[in-house]
Amino acid sequence: MKRHFGTRSLISTLVLLVLVGCSAAPEIIGIRNANVPVESVEDLTKHRIFIMSTRGSSEVAGAFYSSVRAPELGMASVDATVPPTHVVGVLERPKRLPPDPRTEFTVVNPIVYSTDAAFISGINRELAKRAPGDRKLLIFVHGFNNTASDAVLRLSQFVEDTDFQGVPVLFTWASAAKGTRYVYDLNSALIARPEVRNLAAILNRTKAKSVDVFAHSMGTFLTMEGLVHQQQTGRLGKGIPIDHIVLASPDIDIDLFRTQISALHPSIKQRMFLLISKDDAALRLSRRIAGGVPRVGAADALQLEKLGVTVIDLSQIEDSSSGSHSKFAGSPEVVQLIGAGLNANERFGKSGSSTTFQELLANTPIMILRN
Repeated sequence: MKRHFGTRSLISTLVLLVLVGCSAAPEIIGIRNANVPVESVEDLTKHRIFIMSTRGSSEVAGAFYSSVRAPELGMASVDATVPPTHVVGVLERPKRLPPDPRTEFTVVNPIVYSTDAAFISGINRELAKRAPGDRKLLIFVHGFNNTASDAVLRLSQFVEDTDFQGVPVLFTWASAAKGTRYVYDLNSALIARPEVRNLAAILNRTKAKSVDVFAHSMGTFLTMEGLVHQQQTGRLGKGIPIDHIVLASPDIDIDLFRTQISALHPSIKQRMFLLISKDDAALRLSRRIAGGVPRVGAADALQLEKLGVTVIDLSQIEDSSSGSHSKFAGSPEVVQLIGAGLNANERFGKSGSSTTFQELLANTPIMILRN
């Protein structure tokens, strides 16, 4: 009887994962609308996003990258356009091709860089367009069950809604983008660890003055592994200064996280922010797959705060258009809160940014716990 119950439980979990992962949204990278060129749309916003990837290339129209694990790091850039009708917290993704840039996000002008030098030069040209105080990078690491299109679109919406003024860089690892391929994704994240080190080495050669790191879901596991390795080899903190490390909905075993965080220097932990939510449905499923071990993104805020990091508890936020697992982008209050922090000259809630935070928090149930 117990065996039968366990089998039913596993099947139920897999079915739920399939439902969570279902998406009919098409791949859109490089797909243009011949009838409505992006150049013809007034008040359209454009963000150049640089890409570093451990995915293999794809010949499928709109995909650009596949779910196959590549033997070496690939580098590219795209231009993401935001429609003039965009609503903060909403990702107006095309449901069919070609996308309509008047009302939907598009991703055009894909460029592949064959050398590190060409990639670095591309980033430096974008940095030079910014005011001196905005010559910084935002490294975004996506989570489980993402295509390259998913990741580019989410980052472009996040950059738009936070009003981030620097240059965004996406690190996209070889997710299978299927709800039933959790183990494949986890192994892909592990395989990508050496390339995170290469990413750091390459970006440290740019002319950026500082960097913010933002990771989501399973991407937080990969990010923490990269930080720990850099710490162990004495490289962490030796290159471009890190302003913020934001881990949104961390899909990390709580015991593993304690081990990871203990390996980091206090100066790094002071720059780390965890966005958590006890109602995170995706992390409940992840916990079941992990044999009941709690995930950091749904753990107790007070216990996490004792580890020396800042915890931003979003449990009471209910207005996310992208569900409980992606409140960082789907809730207008949250995404604007993050923007206030990333764009401040000091850390979240400190110095000149404190007034902004007080104003934002006044009418929201967001709770910030700082050690």
